[in-house]
Amino acid sequence: MNIKIRRETSDDYRKVEEVARDAFWNLYCPGCNEHVIIHKLRKSTDFIRDLTFVIEVDGEIVGSIFYSTSKVIGKDGTEYPTITFGPVCIHPRLHRKGLGRKLITYSIEEAKKKGHKAILIQGYPYHYEPYGFVGAKKYGISLSDGKFYKGLLALPLFKGAFHDVEGHVEFAEVFDPSEDETASYDCTFPTKEKGFQQSQKEFEIACQQLDE
Repeated sequence: MNIKIRRETSDDYRKVEEVARDAFWNLYCPGCNEHVIIHKLRKSTDFIRDLTFVIEVDGEIVGSIFYSTSKVIGKDGTEYPTITFGPVCIHPRLHRKGLGRKLITYSIEEAKKKGHKAILIQGYPYHYEPYGFVGAKKYGISLSDGKFYKGLLALPLFKGAFHDVEGHVEFAEVFDPSEDETASYDCTFPTKEKGFQQSQKEFEIACQQLDE
């Protein structure tokens, strides 16, 4: 395989969204909204364009990773800037070939080069611990409800990045598109059948797991 990681361009937009839609369809819920999130994120002031990459195999786009600004809000209202990645995906037909690892590792190194201090994400710990992520509770960082969740993960990019940082994380608003927004944009893609699969139940349970 000839593998290439590069910045996303406007010519890639539709293909990237199609790959994301295929990757996430019925994974976390019947259908998906990740392609809608990507579409909205590009227009958002939270979008970090120079940390958005596609991965190609033999000249074909098969995955992508998107970054956005986020922040930790301290109890006194002080805001500490962080960044967040997601959606990140590889087309299902090319899973378990190390492509996701290459893409994520590359983007993290680029984030370091650009001087970003820390990354906060939500995801399965076993997926992201190999990159150095740990539960955000270690740094006193919760979701907005004040609770610590196992799926809220933190990666300091420099020593002391979370020194004296404590509070709750605030992600970009685009990560929660409405059902109407999702349906309206999704209808511009070929019809796919929505359905249930076990990963949806696993995701629902994982989202509620507290880090106690």
